[in-house]
Amino acid sequence: MTLMSWAVSVQPQALVVSSNEAEWTSGICDCCHDMKQCCCAFWCCPCFACKTTKEFGQCLCLPLLDVCGCVRPITMSMRVSVRHRYGIRGSLCSDCLCSTFCPPCVWCQISTEMKKRKIPTVLSDIIQR
Repeated sequence: MTLMSWAVSVQPQALVVSSNEAEWTSGICDCCHDMKQCCCAFWCCPCFACKTTKEFGQCLCLPLLDVCGCVRPITMSMRVSVRHRYGIRGSLCSDCLCSTFCPPCVWCQISTEMKKRKIPTVLSDIIQR
């Protein structure tokens, strides 16, 4: 009998969930508070979305799948994932509406949340090792 050994390429990340339901640290229309981030998200949303997704620890090219339709499943699922990680109050319906009608605002909100809540990025994990 031959045993195969599987190498672990990515370590599992801890799930951080607060005991009380929290709110987003920024509103969906608060993207203008960080003008550099806002400009990047509005003028080159696919690049900004890919960068944010990579920092969250997911596949860099995942947001590019959103280009194919008016409903943006990747943007919505990333918003849901961030909401669940931090126990943020919300609903799938609001995630769907925001993701469909203003994707750059959603990506700015996700990025701001990651900065304020200090989600460890993949790059900072590698540098610390």
